[in-house]
Amino acid sequence: MKRFALVLALICALTAGFGCAKKQQAEPAPVAYDDGIDNEKNAAVQQITDGRVYFAFDKYSLLPEGKEVLKNKAELMKRFPSIRVRIEGNCDERGTQEYNLALGERRAHAAQEFLTTLGVNPSQMETISFGKENPAVQGSGEAVWQQNRRDDFRVIAQ
Repeated sequence: MKRFALVLALICALTAGFGCAKKQQAEPAPVAYDDGIDNEKNAAVQQITDGRVYFAFDKYSLLPEGKEVLKNKAELMKRFPSIRVRIEGNCDERGTQEYNLALGERRAHAAQEFLTTLGVNPSQMETISFGKENPAVQGSGEAVWQQNRRDDFRVIAQ
């Protein structure tokens, strides 16, 4: 009987020791150091995307207002060289499909060449023409057409 009591006491002691294992405390998550670069980069992406360059009817030469827009984009793209942009040339609804595709391409290349002269790395840019297939505003008339003769800028990589 004494042996049974001794074995029982030993089993209870062992069970109590192993049954109450210490809970592992989760390590606190590392605190991320935020130096504002991501916020600045996101703001730069937004500014690059927002600004459009507009063109005169049947022209692909840059207007003074367009050059100012491109200067702002160039500064941001030089500051953040990982940003890649697709320049999208667009036209109004007048003219043939083929003519407008060619004109849209010349408009996109005009912006690309100007950005390159301002020091933007050519590998940060690509161009495409949508011709008259991607209007910003639906309808007809000079006020509508003027808004559709443009280059759009899409950030394709950050």
